[in-house]
Amino acid sequence: MKQRIITGMIAAAAFLPIVLIGGLPFLILVYLMSAVAVIEALKMKGISALSFPGMLSVLLSFVVAAPQRNGVDWQLFGMEKVDLLVLFILLFLVNTVMTKNHFTFDDAAYCILLPLYIGFGFHYLLETREAGVMFVFFALILTWATDSGAYFIGRSFGKKKLWPEISPNKTTAGFYGGIGSAVATALIFLFILDFGAPAWWVLLSAAVLSVAGQIGDLAESALKRHYNVKDSGKLLPGHGGILDRTDSWLFVFPLLHVLQLL
Repeated sequence: MKQRIITGMIAAAAFLPIVLIGGLPFLILVYLMSAVAVIEALKMKGISALSFPGMLSVLLSFVVAAPQRNGVDWQLFGMEKVDLLVLFILLFLVNTVMTKNHFTFDDAAYCILLPLYIGFGFHYLLETREAGVMFVFFALILTWATDSGAYFIGRSFGKKKLWPEISPNKTTAGFYGGIGSAVATALIFLFILDFGAPAWWVLLSAAVLSVAGQIGDLAESALKRHYNVKDSGKLLPGHGGILDRTDSWLFVFPLLHVLQLL
């Protein structure tokens, strides 16, 4: 636990100032995090990041994560994101032929879905930063409040397991405790910051994002359980890998974008 807290403090001290700075430093950091998360997930399936499909997956995550400019997706050689996605899909399928099915259709599907899952999560992190740094901190602090509430309340009062087939340590008490902690944190936000939104939106968003974050955590747990690995990586002692630390974000930031449209 001590190592987890120390690692978390160091990571926050390195990450949060770059969130504040924004711009190119933040874009580079998000791209690095996206690449590492994809590489960690590829390793779970035994696909080398230096292999042809591994490099394609990392590049595809960059394409998907790329932020909009003035509300319009950028183009490469006249191709938009959807055109590039089709090109990548074809390249993965060509690889199944060139390797004589040593790289299978299932492998190709994994290498396509993976950068979509991770890339879109980081794309909406970038879009949220463009909408305002306050919303990034709102989402991050709610996520951390959910994790802390779920952990401490689950340990203190948790008896009934939430989803033992996926994550044997999570409890229903921890699940609801995480939501309660997020809503309580949102109440504090309301007294400190002006979101330019009604109180009901802030509180509803807190509850919805808390649920989304916990589902994101469970989704990655299902992935790890399928491939029989404990952590996605070892980059963050006490936390695991980048994907372990950001799995909630991959659900929270896309949903926050939707909530901002309400």
